[in-house]
Amino acid sequence: MNAKEIRELSTEEIKNKLMDSRQELMNMRFQMVTGQLTDTSRFKITRRLIARLETILAQRERSGKEG
Repeated sequence: MNAKEIRELSTEEIKNKLMDSRQELMNMRFQMVTGQLTDTSRFKITRRLIARLETILAQRERSGKEG
């Protein structure tokens, strides 16, 4: 999901996606510790998605835009 797609979502949808992504990252950390995680590249992808979501939320808060 790129920044353009995220900007098209409502603020509530972005918050839900952020919560889901954080949960996914936590689950991947548990899988890594137990040796169940095979695709470690998902860490980078998920962390970058979380950063994009947080950045766009912060931009909306600064501009006062609810959408």
